[in-house]
Amino acid sequence: MAKISGVSTTGNTGKPLDVLLAGKVALITGGSRGIGKAIAIRLGELGAAVAICGRDEGKLQETAKELKSAGTRIFAMKADVTRASEITALVQATEEKLGAIDILVNNAGIGMFGTVQEKSEEDWDKVMNTNLKSVFLMCREVAPRMIAAKRGDIVNISSLAGKNVFAGGGLYCASKWGLQGLSGCMAEDLRAYGIRVSTICPGSVATEFGGRGRKDASKVLTADDVAHAVAMVVTQGPQSFISEVQMRPVAKP
Repeated sequence: MAKISGVSTTGNTGKPLDVLLAGKVALITGGSRGIGKAIAIRLGELGAAVAICGRDEGKLQETAKELKSAGTRIFAMKADVTRASEITALVQATEEKLGAIDILVNNAGIGMFGTVQEKSEEDWDKVMNTNLKSVFLMCREVAPRMIAAKRGDIVNISSLAGKNVFAGGGLYCASKWGLQGLSGCMAEDLRAYGIRVSTICPGSVATEFGGRGRKDASKVLTADDVAHAVAMVVTQGPQSFISEVQMRPVAKP
């Protein structure tokens, strides 16, 4: 049997995996590298048209070229998701190029670690704006469109740091705890319209993401692991609602 990214091309529904999301449009923030890129590739493999955004034009185009060569309908646009005007332009351009957005993955995020007393107000604003405000702005733009369509999936990439605390994690944990609260409230607000809001909470992942030092690659998750969880959430049955996924490596760090 043929394979896609190491898995069977026939899912539990009996349908080939590359048509499970056929006709769907997915928008992924921070989609040019790391976890976002892995998610874009996986959803493209499942048949979705994919829009990605990021701040690095070169990386965006490299990833777009890779997705296009794999047969994915792709749209890439440089955008700062902490700015409302750029989000509006991104969403409008995505709809013009690919169609209405069925799946929104809020993946853009940064890590900044250290004690509160050694961090600046600028540090606080940078972390909160990227990890939390951007999700609010993206959802505020996309949710009314999904409400009108009476369907949609919003997947917010959170972290186990949104469930736990650790030394030096004040800013980062605050942003992810806030994201957990925002996501839970949005889920209650939107489920009556057929819209599911889910969070994916990975532990340490082997990416370029700024973290707390070098990690043993055998004891951390991969970007593909997170992409697999996102794919699971957006391909569940229409009557099902996976509200949260917590992910840990099998081997303890």
